[in-house]
Amino acid sequence: MDLSAVRTFVAVVDAGGFQHAAAELAVTQQAVSKRVAVLERELGVRLFHRTPGGARPTIDGQAFLPHARALLRAGERALASVRPGRRALRVDVIGRRLAPAVLLREFHQARPDVELDVVTLFDVEAAVAALRAGTIDASFRAVTMPGSRLPEDVRAVRVHDEPLELLTGPGHALAAARAVALPDLAGHRIWVPGIAAGTEWAAYYADLAAAFGLTVEVTGPDFGTELLLDTVADTPALATFVGAHTRLVWPAGHDLRRIPVRGPVPVYPHALLWQTDNAHPGPAALRAHLGPAREGTGTAGTWVPDWVVRA
Repeated sequence: MDLSAVRTFVAVVDAGGFQHAAAELAVTQQAVSKRVAVLERELGVRLFHRTPGGARPTIDGQAFLPHARALLRAGERALASVRPGRRALRVDVIGRRLAPAVLLREFHQARPDVELDVVTLFDVEAAVAALRAGTIDASFRAVTMPGSRLPEDVRAVRVHDEPLELLTGPGHALAAARAVALPDLAGHRIWVPGIAAGTEWAAYYADLAAAFGLTVEVTGPDFGTELLLDTVADTPALATFVGAHTRLVWPAGHDLRRIPVRGPVPVYPHALLWQTDNAHPGPAALRAHLGPAREGTGTAGTWVPDWVVRA
């Protein structure tokens, strides 16, 4: 099976469409379509429903997805087994628009001598497996989820608490607020599509909703950031959470509002993970660079789940 086609399939699922997958993979949209078509012919099934907002996997596509991810992980381990001299520091940043990517860009600016490979893995389970296999050297994750623990050979240090902000359209009841108290969001519909069961961010939002009586809706497929922004802009009854350091761009006509949340400030706790037996010097350099950011973790007036690593 052509792993480049499998990788493209996973990229389309994660990006919510062929165009965004093409941007992530640095290829043309036509190349993405061709690879998916080849994979569909090989499997003998249709993998996507195309929609005006992007693409969503068919039932067959949903069934194939976990196996596709497993194939890519196996491929990474196979490549690593014959590339013991890999020099680049390979880091998982979850998403290229999120705060960990910003932290990694700042590290690159401070240490341009350290060659970087940036990857985006699905969840903490995939990240830990890749760390232990040696296919990545470090990962930014929220750990550890209820009922789970890190292996003894994987370490984690909390490096950055990212405040959440409320994102609303101009017609929302809170659109004119300069700030909003977290308990006052009870009764408002907060839509966060893309929350996948069993992930660290699902555990985070479940605990946040339970702690403050919030209605965090995860209904419907995730068609990507652009459709989320379109929906929030056009639907006065909906809002969403975004990280304060998440990079978003929207049309001027959307008139979206990013509103700070207070009393307490919900923060998403990014930790840096690495494997203790990894001889690559890069993770130590990255930890040294991120050290000052730890001063902002665990500050008074913030909220994180009880399961979050404290140091």
